[in-house]
Amino acid sequence: MQLLHIDSAITGDQSTSRQLTADIVRAWQAQHPDTQVQYLDLAQDTPAHYTADALALRFGQTEGLSAAQQRENAVTERLLQQFLAADVLVIGAPMYNFTIPTQLKSWIDRLAQPGRTFRYTATGPEGLAKGKTVFVASTRGGLYSTSEAGRAMEHQESFLQTVFGFFGITDVRIVRAEGIGLGDEARVQALTAAAQAIAGHLHEPAAMRQPALQEA
Repeated sequence: MQLLHIDSAITGDQSTSRQLTADIVRAWQAQHPDTQVQYLDLAQDTPAHYTADALALRFGQTEGLSAAQQRENAVTERLLQQFLAADVLVIGAPMYNFTIPTQLKSWIDRLAQPGRTFRYTATGPEGLAKGKTVFVASTRGGLYSTSEAGRAMEHQESFLQTVFGFFGITDVRIVRAEGIGLGDEARVQALTAAAQAIAGHLHEPAAMRQPALQEA
């Protein structure tokens, strides 16, 4: 079994999402000791933002590529193959300005390739990366899941659920620590809730779960 462990927080050892992804990976390995883990730190190894040079692979262009296009294709292909080979993904996704870090968005932009992770059919788009399990370590300084106004401002978990659902991945498990910026007591409560979520997700069969796009 292949597990891809991804961090995207820019705060290094101070990052709560990095703490949670490490906890999730350890818990997973305790249950699945044969798991092989690859690690990708997007804060250190960030794909360049998507540009016209990176579109050649998406459009199927293979002839007359410039050096820049060949270089961008190689980056995209490396990340695609790593993603497609993974059975399980553990992704650290802190909330920055109501959404995910741009480093994580740059990675996702590389994955959205027709014929590789999705395709368009006569009945609409179809995801091609089915059968994977994704853990999202979601961290937030404030509270966004407890009110309608908060949920309207949140473009972090909802975006990830949408894009992975588009890729055909329905088993998306959210490990959330929110309110960590509201004081020591709130932080302890948030981390306790996250630890409980990790334990619960690891003991919940995938067949019992709701599709990712319906998950809170």
